[in-house]
Amino acid sequence: MRRVSILGATGSIGQSTIDLIRRDPDAYDVVALTGGRNAHQLAQDAKDLRAEVAVVGDVASYAELQDLLAGTGIETACGAVAITDAARRPADWIMSAIVGAAGLPPGMAALEQGTTLALANKESLVTAGPLLLAKARDFGATILPVDSEHSAVFQGLVGEDITAVERIVITASGGAFRDWPLENLKTATLAQASSHPNWDMGQRITIDSASMFNKALELIETKEFFGIAPEKIEAIVHPESLIHALVGFHDGALMAHVGPPDMRHAIGYALHWPDRRHLPVARLDLAEIGALTFRAPDENRWPALRLAREVMKAGGGMGAVFNAAKEAALDAFIAGRIGFMDMSGVVEDALSILSAHEGPQNAPNSLDAVMDIDRNTRAYVAEALKNRG
Repeated sequence: MRRVSILGATGSIGQSTIDLIRRDPDAYDVVALTGGRNAHQLAQDAKDLRAEVAVVGDVASYAELQDLLAGTGIETACGAVAITDAARRPADWIMSAIVGAAGLPPGMAALEQGTTLALANKESLVTAGPLLLAKARDFGATILPVDSEHSAVFQGLVGEDITAVERIVITASGGAFRDWPLENLKTATLAQASSHPNWDMGQRITIDSASMFNKALELIETKEFFGIAPEKIEAIVHPESLIHALVGFHDGALMAHVGPPDMRHAIGYALHWPDRRHLPVARLDLAEIGALTFRAPDENRWPALRLAREVMKAGGGMGAVFNAAKEAALDAFIAGRIGFMDMSGVVEDALSILSAHEGPQNAPNSLDAVMDIDRNTRAYVAEALKNRG
């Protein structure tokens, strides 16, 4: 029986992971489940899966979690430190699905036990890729990508020589506004940005899809995880979301990973790796689909992609600056303080101002250094937005 933990159990990735585990409950011993503030969902899953411990990040939700799990024998805890402690509990396989930079400390802690980390938290590689990979090497841990795009690349490289790779193409749905007139994006509302045409995801990542900031993060993630030069990494808009990534080789071959837009495929691949097992995902009828379409991304519509290339070129701590500024800008958009198209400007300003301090000459050499960059960037953005009025 495999011991598993799910960090970020109440989000869309966590719930899809739980769905797969529920289908074969005798194969898994659930150690820890963590969530943000949804104590009700967390408690229900902890009881159903007989977890050893349930941890909620939001302190205000802790009393509810305690009440819901009273008498069950399931341990409870709350707060960021408790989530990191839960990640340190011995487990064979740990899903890292906490959204944002908050997922980095528990992911790093999980690697210290030499386990398999299923990484859905793209921010970990963006903010601290070299540190994360070094930690895995030092402790003999394995990192498996769970983003659908990076899982697709990973699968496309099985049995291949990485030095033969000529290009990697990451696909993007284009999000909610892919067909909108460019001039209309300035007035796009929160509700409109929060509705994805293909995927069922949380609000933040859905908005990131509309702004293409999620794809910008994934370009940086590709560079860090696979060690591919930035100029070999591309993004292309593919509205059907059926091809998740393509790997091109120097003999001209281009291998595509094709599958339904269902995160249980990438999760299941990581859960069962190195084996392939049956998964409850749709089987594609190519004749019914008929055609697949592609278009080059317009960087006037999605300036995040240009910014990602600048970050990859700069290196150092700029990935941490980029992510923190992106998260702060997203918070401001959700709060109604800035418009949809203002987010990229906020991020670009932060990159420009902070590059003198956090560029390649000051590459972070520890988790604390990364978190310092994160805090400093958020403070800068908060002050800039305050002055902006």
